[in-house]
Amino acid sequence: MGSPLSPVIANFFIEDFEKKATEQAKHKPVCWFRYVDDTFVIWPHGQEKLTEFLNHLNGLHNKIRFTMGKEEGHLPFLDIDIYRKTDGSLGHKVYRKPTHTNLHLHQNSHHHPANKQTVFASLIRKAKALCDQDSLTQELEFLTTVFKDNGYSPQQIRAMEPATRTTKTSDKPTSTAHIPYTPKHMADSAECWPNTTSKVSPYHLEKYSATFHQSRVHWD
Repeated sequence: MGSPLSPVIANFFIEDFEKKATEQAKHKPVCWFRYVDDTFVIWPHGQEKLTEFLNHLNGLHNKIRFTMGKEEGHLPFLDIDIYRKTDGSLGHKVYRKPTHTNLHLHQNSHHHPANKQTVFASLIRKAKALCDQDSLTQELEFLTTVFKDNGYSPQQIRAMEPATRTTKTSDKPTSTAHIPYTPKHMADSAECWPNTTSKVSPYHLEKYSATFHQSRVHWD
């Protein structure tokens, strides 16, 4: 498998290669996004100049060769299907290979229900992360159909939908301070930080119960 450092060193090399390649090119792409060995490029200079740019990339190093796939209404990049809308702008949705079978954990399988729920919830989160607003509804309807085909009832599908997380906000800032458990320090802390609440273990309760009460301490 090679050294664990191999991917890191390879990435350093390719980053340096990309920098030199774009700096030396006569015509440059509008954007260049790469993940490992997949690159997404927007090219505004026409087909002829694009071929020249590809030949330029392949002529910089005798061990590195680029291949190219061009947009024909849509272009897959990683798990994203980037497509052109009717107004000319770009949209994005989930990409599936033509060989994808839509087979997931069947409802009758002997897996734990939590495993089945995780599969469905992860696909829902993936859809919300990769789809734009124009394609999200269609993707969610497609996933519902897929899980029905895998034996799940509409009630089970609704129960497996991930809950929306809400972040609780508080106007009061929170912080943590560690101080010795002595009556003097606890009394001083009550004067210095009158709006704070300390947490201590019940082990110290009997000895310092009066001081704890004065300092508004509670314990877990």
